[in-house]
Amino acid sequence: MTTSKTLALTEKLIALSSVTPDDKGCQQHLIELLTPLGFVCETIQSNDVTNLWARRGLSSPVFVFAGHTDVVPTGPVEQWRSLPFSPTHRDGKLYGRGAADMKTSIAAMVVACEEFIAATPGHTGSIAFLITSDEEGPATDGTVIVCDKLKERGERIDYCLVGEPTSSAQLGDMIKNGRRGSLSGRLTIKGVQGHIAYPHLAKNPIHEAAQALADLVEEKWDAGNEYYLPTSWQMSNINAGTGANNVIPGDMVIDFNFRFSTASTAENLQERVHAILDQHDLQYDLQWTLSGLPFLTPRGTLSDALSAAILEETGIATELSTTGGTSDGRFIAQICPQVIEFGPPNASIHKIDEHIELRHIDPLKNIYRRTLEHLLPV
Repeated sequence: MTTSKTLALTEKLIALSSVTPDDKGCQQHLIELLTPLGFVCETIQSNDVTNLWARRGLSSPVFVFAGHTDVVPTGPVEQWRSLPFSPTHRDGKLYGRGAADMKTSIAAMVVACEEFIAATPGHTGSIAFLITSDEEGPATDGTVIVCDKLKERGERIDYCLVGEPTSSAQLGDMIKNGRRGSLSGRLTIKGVQGHIAYPHLAKNPIHEAAQALADLVEEKWDAGNEYYLPTSWQMSNINAGTGANNVIPGDMVIDFNFRFSTASTAENLQERVHAILDQHDLQYDLQWTLSGLPFLTPRGTLSDALSAAILEETGIATELSTTGGTSDGRFIAQICPQVIEFGPPNASIHKIDEHIELRHIDPLKNIYRRTLEHLLPV
């Protein structure tokens, strides 16, 4: 492992403390590596966010590696066994913030391209990189901005492989061929504040809303489909009251979230929530935030190529899954018909002592290279 180019590049990237949205020079280093390979590199700045669009070739099909250089904050540094931005080998693992999410993936993508281009300089199609420093944050100035620009320019993407850490127990056991959408609501139930001893002179919003909330909990939003579990509705916060035990609150605020599949639409879910609330004659205000639409890539060219590459490298027949949170794949799916996510095991992501097993680093690179070989032959 000491001679691994992928490991060396991963360590270089981990050492750059790119806490979202600060890229900290990661993308400039990538530009220095990609330019000699024939990539035309374009930096797209948006507020504090740095984005990179790098492309080699002008022909179709266009294969894109996508990822993010930003990482989440470290948490209490004193709880780490080694400094989070000092890549450290211990117990057969590489420790550091971003080791699993997702600087190893980016390094593996770059080295995979180096090897593929050296072996197949006359390959068909084009290869591109879409890298952002705004995936772990609000995601308003990152991948979505680049996708909008590509759409305006009429640049087509045929395949996109996002390097999110999708593996579970072992490298290659799971890839994501879709993600659920995320729809949040802030519901304010309006009552009348008063003395708790005189409830007839007040209107308790907690009592008023109780049955409606129970109905929302019990509602079956959809049955899911071949690729998705049923849509989930969950309350995350309930706030009411002054803190005193003798005051009926004047209002109550409930935060909730849908994780929804392609079996439902955001519009339909909103309509059904309003219908349930209206059945109970509540006075309320409801503000909606749509963070992302669901996307799905059915089995096809990209998933077949990646699955074959994983099988060749690891002997594992991978599982296609749509579980987990949202990712930047939701933006790319608006301009690309086939979006798949694949990367290292995710058990340590966002945690103290984030790490990747050293034995997984070069096989990950090999899987990315083999995928290129399947999709962009001579």
